[in-house]
Amino acid sequence: MSEQRTPERVASASPASASPASASPASAGPAGADAGPAVAIGIVQSVARIDDIDGNLRTLRRGVAEARDVGAEVVVTPELFATGYDPARAWTHDGARVREGLAAIAGDLGVALVASSVDEVGARRFIAASFFDDSGTELARIHKRHLFDIERDFFTPADRCGDLVDWRGMRFGMGICYDIEYPEFARALAEAGAEVLLVPTAVPASSGDEPRDPALAFSPTQTSTLLVPARALENGLAIAYANHSGEGFTAHSCLVNPNGRIVDLLDGGAGVAVTVISAAEIAEARASNPYLADLRRLRGVTE
Repeated sequence: MSEQRTPERVASASPASASPASASPASAGPAGADAGPAVAIGIVQSVARIDDIDGNLRTLRRGVAEARDVGAEVVVTPELFATGYDPARAWTHDGARVREGLAAIAGDLGVALVASSVDEVGARRFIAASFFDDSGTELARIHKRHLFDIERDFFTPADRCGDLVDWRGMRFGMGICYDIEYPEFARALAEAGAEVLLVPTAVPASSGDEPRDPALAFSPTQTSTLLVPARALENGLAIAYANHSGEGFTAHSCLVNPNGRIVDLLDGGAGVAVTVISAAEIAEARASNPYLADLRRLRGVTE
């Protein structure tokens, strides 16, 4: 493989307190005109309180504002943050009301937002993620494909990957938490045309039963340090992965470039991070590590 290049990192900070959709036209973005379309992507990591929607939305607003103030154009937030991550409780709240609050954050702050809520469709309930543009318009809403553990007791898994979003000259896919731990999920979105994956998550601090030898144990932080970078490298994707901090969660939200390099990895506290990803960088990574092109050739597809 060729030498790997890290994208421009804008900032990392701690908050002061704790069928494609289309949007605005292509923009050169903060990385400059020479790079072509580029977008500054941020993540927010913080502590949510179960059932405290108003308080959690205030916390999100502070974190999103912090990320915007250090350059973010789109900000990814943790899974089911507004309700607090508790599958047995989250479904009892009005998802439409939550999305109204999330849309207000995006519109008031003038920044695009990826955030999670519960979505009811008839008699079925889904864990959802929405992409709100910088006016607060919801451009896309996807449902979690791979449910984890007790989520299956309260929610229905999606039967397909969600739609992509074309925004500021780049193409975004979304997943939620456990989705990114399946290679097939990220590959399907990459083959559909995604360049960047935006992933709200809620990774618990315990991985359950451990083998007798602690040296053989899987650490939940490996999702951030191993699995997410692998998904990025395998597909030439940039990935923004936003987790909860606080008791019971691993934190370790991360930004990963399309060469599988971790650009920023937040520790256990509340914080934000921002990096610029360009279409040129995605193309360069896919040329250096041509997994997608070689897979098409193996399938007999000619360019």
